[in-house]
Amino acid sequence: MTQPPPPPGAGVLPKDAYTPWIKRVGAYIIDVIPIVILSGVGQGLMAATGENNCTSSSGDNSYGVYCTSQPSALGLILSFVFGIAALAFWVWNWGYRQGTTGSSIGKSVLKFKVISEKTGQPIGFGLSIVRQIAHFVDAIICYIGFLFPLWDAKRQTLADKIMTTVCVPL
Repeated sequence: MTQPPPPPGAGVLPKDAYTPWIKRVGAYIIDVIPIVILSGVGQGLMAATGENNCTSSSGDNSYGVYCTSQPSALGLILSFVFGIAALAFWVWNWGYRQGTTGSSIGKSVLKFKVISEKTGQPIGFGLSIVRQIAHFVDAIICYIGFLFPLWDAKRQTLADKIMTTVCVPL
């Protein structure tokens, strides 16, 4: 049985009251699958509709076929549309959904949520977006910030510490 989230203003709970690192990694993988698919489809369509131009040349010192490839206008438009769809999903999943319920799709599947340490409630749309951007701090120092939950008492990343959030089981 899991322990309830910490009450507002609570101190540090036992380490097992917070979500394990491996579950957080799993949730991230689940969350990025739609983004990778949307982006990949857009890039694939851009490549598939591209125009190839090949010329052969011969001269004193060279002989061969030289090819260049350019995306078509349709390919660029499709790539842009799918890129916007991926961004919209990112904002909806990590901004709106996680901000209002505490759980992105991946977090819901793995049964945990992000809450404010101070209130014990989801952090809201704006702060959820800022939290995702704060993960840049985790990445900029050779991704060490993402490993902090392995040894931190509250299993927080640096972004969690900046935003005063914790991940707790549902």
